[in-house]
Amino acid sequence: MSTTTSENTYPAPRNPLAGLDLAPFTFNRRHWVDLTPDSVYHLISDVSLIGTWSPSASAVSYEPGEGPWVGARFSGRNRRDGSEWVTHSEVVQADPGSAFAFVVGGAEQGIVRWDWHLYEQGAGTIVQQTWRLLRTDPVLGDTPEDLLALRDHMANSAEATLLSLAEWIAGRPTQ
Repeated sequence: MSTTTSENTYPAPRNPLAGLDLAPFTFNRRHWVDLTPDSVYHLISDVSLIGTWSPSASAVSYEPGEGPWVGARFSGRNRRDGSEWVTHSEVVQADPGSAFAFVVGGAEQGIVRWDWHLYEQGAGTIVQQTWRLLRTDPVLGDTPEDLLALRDHMANSAEATLLSLAEWIAGRPTQ
């Protein structure tokens, strides 16, 4: 007697975020600081200082022998809603005095891009931070609402970072 078994096949689970328009998952925040664009660039491209101003990041450092140039890699601890994790990022733009950018997860497979643009204004600089979701990933959330909450959290963090940077610069002794 021969028995045949029919194998049950199920379609692969659908990614609930597949095809999602990522345009709403970005923001810009800006703040004036009392320092020249070249000087601000040196501060923000020294990623070890990010934790000085950011409420969401700490212990940020370049890999040994790396620095503020395109292709340089760094890691840092991040926190949100009581959780902490380590991210690995890659510098994708390093234009002294004007722009510094990195991609969390690396240039090729990254999930989030952070840009800093510097605009001279009077005796100081307008510092603009931009955050942009590059692709969805389960680590960021499973629903558009999760991603919107992440974006809003990061926007608040960027605002706090820029304000803290401005206050830190204002309280820094001149050299």
